Amino acid sequence: MLVDSPPEQRAETAPAPPNRRAIRVVGLLLSVVALVLVAVASIAIGAKALSVTEVWHGLFEESGTYADVVVADRLSRTVLGLLVGAALGLSGAVLQALTRNPLADPGLLGINAGASAAVVTAISFLGVTSLSGYVWFAFLGAAAVGAVVWFLGGSRGATPVRLALAGTAISAALYGYLQAVMILDDAALNRMRFWTVGSLSSASDSTIAQVLPFLLAGSVLALALARPLNAVAMGDDTAKALGADLNRTRALSMLAATVLSGAATAACGPIVFVGLMVPHVVRSFTGPDLRWILPYATILSPVLLLGSDVLGRVVARPAEVQVGIVTALIGGPVFIFLVRRRRLAQL
Repeated sequence: MLVDSPPEQRAETAPAPPNRRAIRVVGLLLSVVALVLVAVASIAIGAKALSVTEVWHGLFEESGTYADVVVADRLSRTVLGLLVGAALGLSGAVLQALTRNPLADPGLLGINAGASAAVVTAISFLGVTSLSGYVWFAFLGAAAVGAVVWFLGGSRGATPVRLALAGTAISAALYGYLQAVMILDDAALNRMRFWTVGSLSSASDSTIAQVLPFLLAGSVLALALARPLNAVAMGDDTAKALGADLNRTRALSMLAATVLSGAATAACGPIVFVGLMVPHVVRSFTGPDLRWILPYATILSPVLLLGSDVLGRVVARPAEVQVGIVTALIGGPVFIFLVRRRRLAQL
């Protein structure tokens, strides 16, 4: 017997009216423009500001000047910021749909904690000292924790609540381990203190090349899950009535989120709140349709990340504030506001 969906659920899955669709398309184009502008700002603005002419010469002409060297360094940083920002936004949107929790982020399932614990282990016990060396440990740690959380959450019988509880428990244990190792090993503390707050300052062509295949694969998988996640977000019974394979969708969603946030954390350290803020804000004007939320999050998350990185370079010249600190300072008040708004809405 077919189960008829309530009117509000049918409205969520129905095609958007032409005028609303046009607004979404225009908004997406404006988001692309904002992304281009913030990328240019990321290349031009830093401890030393460069003119548009210097940026142009550094990008397209080889003259060997100081400005060219600066542009080359900032270009790698900007490209990594674009990739990592998109990965964090996509993984956050996928996890919010998977757990049906609009305040979820990649840290909810312990992925960031797994990556951090693996890097500390590599530095303290295996003598790994370079980013190119421990980036693989970070990714493997994230993937391992994602798998453990999936099995502890019930594997094929996993539910959003079980996954969240398993992720929280694993995160608490791993962060306790991380702090203990760093306290006992001064060398590990010195090497990890910048990585643990999240930074784009160590960006290089090598780092980009190492994480790019994982970020591309995770992004393609996440975008392909838009339709089945739309069904899952409406509840298990409705999703089954619509013919969605819950276990398959949840497993693939966990895989996509783990690959994206694991690779991003491996490259830059644990950057918080980007995966929470952007999908939540995007949902407020796109509606609950993941077919629009995911593309918007892919574009606007790098805008937030690169904008925060530029701000961190400007406020402390000639030094800089790590981008993970800036996003935390921005995201903290935003998170409190979102929680209070949800509580007020439930009163």
